[in-house]
Amino acid sequence: MTDSIRAAMAATNALFNSEVFAKGNMGAFDDIYTRNARILPPGAPMVSGRAAIRAFWSDFIAAAHAKSANLETVEATLSGDSVIEIGKAVLTLQAPGQAAMTAEVKYVVCWREEDGRWKWDIDIWNPNA
Repeated sequence: MTDSIRAAMAATNALFNSEVFAKGNMGAFDDIYTRNARILPPGAPMVSGRAAIRAFWSDFIAAAHAKSANLETVEATLSGDSVIEIGKAVLTLQAPGQAAMTAEVKYVVCWREEDGRWKWDIDIWNPNA
Protein backbone atom coordinates (compact mmCIF):
# COMPACT_ATOMS: atom_id res chain seq x y z
CA MET A 1 0.00 0.00 0.00
CA THR A 2 1.31 3.46 -0.86
CA ASP A 3 2.12 6.24 1.56
CA SER A 4 -0.44 8.44 -0.20
CA ILE A 5 -3.24 5.94 0.55
CA ARG A 6 -2.14 5.72 4.19
CA ALA A 7 -2.10 9.54 4.43
CA ALA A 8 -5.58 9.76 2.85
CA MET A 9 -6.91 7.21 5.32
CA ALA A 10 -5.38 9.07 8.27
CA ALA A 11 -6.94 12.33 7.05
CA THR A 12 -10.40 10.74 6.74
CA ASN A 13 -10.12 9.14 10.19
CA ALA A 14 -9.08 12.51 11.66
CA LEU A 15 -12.02 14.21 9.89
CA PHE A 16 -14.42 11.83 11.66
CA ASN A 17 -13.15 13.12 15.00
CA SER A 18 -12.51 16.79 14.22
CA GLU A 19 -15.69 17.50 12.25
CA VAL A 20 -18.32 14.94 13.24
CA PHE A 21 -17.58 14.41 16.94
CA ALA A 22 -15.96 17.73 17.88
CA LYS A 23 -18.18 20.07 15.82
CA GLY A 24 -21.30 18.04 15.06
CA ASN A 25 -20.74 18.64 11.33
CA MET A 26 -22.79 15.81 9.84
CA GLY A 27 -22.12 17.19 6.35
CA ALA A 28 -18.58 15.82 6.69
CA PHE A 29 -19.98 12.34 6.04
CA ASP A 30 -19.87 13.11 2.31
CA ASP A 31 -16.06 12.98 2.65
CA ILE A 32 -16.01 10.02 5.06
CA TYR A 33 -18.50 7.41 3.79
CA THR A 34 -19.17 6.26 0.23
CA ARG A 35 -22.65 6.95 -1.19
CA ASN A 36 -23.73 3.33 -0.68
CA ALA A 37 -21.83 2.72 2.55
CA ARG A 38 -23.05 0.34 5.23
CA ILE A 39 -22.39 0.32 8.95
CA LEU A 40 -22.86 -2.65 11.24
CA PRO A 41 -23.21 -1.22 14.75
CA PRO A 42 -23.05 -3.55 17.74
CA GLY A 43 -26.43 -4.91 18.82
CA ALA A 44 -28.31 -3.11 16.05
CA PRO A 45 -29.42 -3.74 12.46
CA MET A 46 -27.23 -2.81 9.50
CA VAL A 47 -27.61 0.81 8.36
CA SER A 48 -27.22 1.57 4.64
CA GLY A 49 -26.58 4.81 2.76
CA ARG A 50 -25.12 8.14 3.83
CA ALA A 51 -28.40 9.73 4.95
CA ALA A 52 -29.25 6.83 7.27
CA ILE A 53 -25.64 6.67 8.53
CA ARG A 54 -25.70 10.42 9.19
CA ALA A 55 -28.90 9.99 11.24
CA PHE A 56 -27.44 7.05 13.16
CA TRP A 57 -24.29 8.94 14.18
CA SER A 58 -26.19 12.12 15.00
CA ASP A 59 -28.48 10.17 17.33
CA PHE A 60 -25.58 8.22 18.85
CA ILE A 61 -23.45 11.30 19.54
CA ALA A 62 -26.39 13.09 21.19
CA ALA A 63 -27.51 10.08 23.28
CA ALA A 64 -24.00 9.11 24.41
CA HIS A 65 -22.85 12.72 24.92
CA ALA A 66 -19.86 11.77 22.78
CA LYS A 67 -17.11 14.39 22.58
CA SER A 68 -14.35 12.69 20.60
CA ALA A 69 -13.42 9.54 18.72
CA ASN A 70 -9.68 9.03 18.28
CA LEU A 71 -9.04 6.32 15.70
CA GLU A 72 -5.78 4.42 15.31
CA THR A 73 -4.97 2.10 12.43
CA VAL A 74 -3.45 -1.14 13.69
CA GLU A 75 -3.16 -2.81 10.28
CA ALA A 76 -4.15 -1.88 6.73
CA THR A 77 -4.02 -4.26 3.77
CA LEU A 78 -4.59 -3.49 0.10
CA SER A 79 -7.04 -5.98 -1.41
CA GLY A 80 -7.82 -5.37 -5.08
CA ASP A 81 -9.43 -1.93 -5.30
CA SER A 82 -10.12 -1.81 -1.54
CA VAL A 83 -8.18 -1.43 1.67
CA ILE A 84 -9.11 -3.43 4.75
CA GLU A 85 -8.27 -1.57 7.95
CA ILE A 86 -8.22 -3.06 11.44
CA GLY A 87 -8.12 -0.40 14.11
CA LYS A 88 -8.88 0.68 17.61
CA ALA A 89 -10.60 3.79 18.88
CA VAL A 90 -11.07 5.61 22.14
CA LEU A 91 -14.36 7.45 22.52
CA THR A 92 -14.71 10.20 25.09
CA LEU A 93 -18.19 10.56 26.56
CA GLN A 94 -19.31 13.28 28.97
CA ALA A 95 -22.87 13.70 30.14
CA PRO A 96 -23.75 17.19 31.42
CA GLY A 97 -22.50 17.72 34.96
CA GLN A 98 -20.48 14.50 34.98
CA ALA A 99 -16.83 13.66 34.59
CA ALA A 100 -15.63 12.49 31.19
CA MET A 101 -15.25 8.76 30.67
CA THR A 102 -13.71 6.76 27.86
CA ALA A 103 -14.81 3.68 25.96
CA GLU A 104 -12.46 1.58 23.85
CA VAL A 105 -13.62 -0.14 20.67
CA LYS A 106 -12.07 -2.21 17.93
CA TYR A 107 -13.16 -1.84 14.31
CA VAL A 108 -12.79 -3.06 10.75
CA VAL A 109 -13.35 -0.73 7.82
CA CYS A 110 -13.41 -1.65 4.15
CA TRP A 111 -12.22 1.43 2.25
CA ARG A 112 -12.99 2.33 -1.36
CA GLU A 113 -11.88 5.24 -3.49
CA GLU A 114 -14.81 7.44 -4.57
CA ASP A 115 -14.72 10.92 -6.10
CA GLY A 116 -10.93 11.01 -5.72
CA ARG A 117 -11.02 10.30 -1.96
CA TRP A 118 -10.52 7.14 0.09
CA LYS A 119 -13.75 6.61 2.07
CA TRP A 120 -15.34 4.10 4.41
CA ASP A 121 -17.56 1.65 2.51
CA ILE A 122 -18.25 -0.96 5.21
CA ASP A 123 -17.76 -0.10 8.87
CA ILE A 124 -18.17 -2.50 11.79
CA TRP A 125 -17.11 -2.02 15.41
CA ASN A 126 -17.49 -3.58 18.84
CA PRO A 127 -16.73 -2.28 22.31
CA ASN A 128 -14.00 -3.88 24.37
CA ALA A 129 -15.17 -5.47 27.61
